[in-house]
Amino acid sequence: MEYDLEFNPDRYRVETAEAEGKRLVYRAYEDLVYVKRPSAPEYQKMNIYIPEAYWEGGSIGAYDRNTAPVFLANTVGGYMPGKPEKPGNNHLGRTNTLFRALLHGYVAVSVGARGRGLTGEDGSFIGCAPACIVDLKAAVRYLKYNRDRICGSMSHIISNGTSAGGALSALLGVTGNHPDYESFLEEAGAACAEDDIFAASCYCPITNLEHGDMAYEWEFNGYDNYQRMHGIRDEKTGEKKMVPLTGIQSAEQRKMSDELKILFHAYVNGLHLKDEKGNCLKLEEDGNGSFKEYVKARVMESIQKAMEEGTDFSGFPWITVRKGKAVDVDFEQYVAYRTRMKTTPAFDEVALTTPENELFGNKTTASRHFTRFSLEHSKAGGTMAEEGQIRRMNPMNYIGDKTCDTAPYFRIRHGASDRDTSLAVSALLAAALREQGIQVDYHLPWGLPHAGDYDLPELFSWIDGICRD
Repeated sequence: MEYDLEFNPDRYRVETAEAEGKRLVYRAYEDLVYVKRPSAPEYQKMNIYIPEAYWEGGSIGAYDRNTAPVFLANTVGGYMPGKPEKPGNNHLGRTNTLFRALLHGYVAVSVGARGRGLTGEDGSFIGCAPACIVDLKAAVRYLKYNRDRICGSMSHIISNGTSAGGALSALLGVTGNHPDYESFLEEAGAACAEDDIFAASCYCPITNLEHGDMAYEWEFNGYDNYQRMHGIRDEKTGEKKMVPLTGIQSAEQRKMSDELKILFHAYVNGLHLKDEKGNCLKLEEDGNGSFKEYVKARVMESIQKAMEEGTDFSGFPWITVRKGKAVDVDFEQYVAYRTRMKTTPAFDEVALTTPENELFGNKTTASRHFTRFSLEHSKAGGTMAEEGQIRRMNPMNYIGDKTCDTAPYFRIRHGASDRDTSLAVSALLAAALREQGIQVDYHLPWGLPHAGDYDLPELFSWIDGICRD
């Protein structure tokens, strides 16, 4: 069957949600399939929530039914399939972002998307790349196609996501209307509209995957003890629980770490990036250079901000503070303080066991390699993903491409204690965007691990500010 893509404003429920002493009344438009021919309609759908006040001619703050920004939140994590959410409490029992966005006066959209491991009726894998980004683009097209039927300013769509969802938010922001995705959108039956957005909010984006292994070893090479949480299933209850997993890299892994670290400088230098002052960002073969100093400067900015907010750094001898100013940090000691989380290679595992390996599968193959290095070191007889599939998942490949209608605003947050990917990944993304004249709000919040949506007042203030410009 084919789904009708015309939004019906009369098919809704008026709902009420309460949290933290706040009461919210809104119209709920749920389970809206956003493509004509979905392969997984339980995921390729969205929920749209609109403050009831807008239908009564009212306003919230500076916004009304015509000017409210559209807050487009994806639910993707680990590149797995994600389903739309409702305003209320999240899985931790805390007030979720949708509720807060509605309360602030935004039109809140929660969009689902296909992801790795998803299979169709015939058993084929239908969630491999680029399915997830194609679905987000199709959702934007649905909103713009129905712009005269839905409240909110479709000229002010702001995407939001965390981890893999943050990577997709960045990719959505960079690749607006690029023809590389057109055939996939046509196959799914996306609406006849554009898919560029106004701004992208990206928390800890797990992106630039084909260079992620190099970046990780540039940062963590020489730190061979690893520690992370590992999910196991309880034999009695069947419930999954997280337990600590520690170990030390093997001699083979240490050798691969050395090799990958050396490869990173050529990639960075080949980007020909500059900092805000016009200085070239480069690395030497040993990993030192102006790019390392650039990342280090972002860390010192994080320390300075945390210090001004009351954090005591007296127990950190590798941080130098003079007269209330963070003037230096021993970067190697900072990395040792954070500790290694992932073994080598971090993303394109030679045994094809990572989520990213599964992301780059195809209809008949569950997992594939996406770097030449891991293909050559493969222990699973792995094959290589196609160049186009890999290209379509990395925003770095499209920054500066005049074929794209790239969002003019980006906000990137990468916790200073995050070990899921190298700080170099977000730093390169921010630097590349800035070099194209795009406004980027980039920060490494001190003490924060791999997480998102932890600073919503600041995020909403940023959105309000760019929507007034």
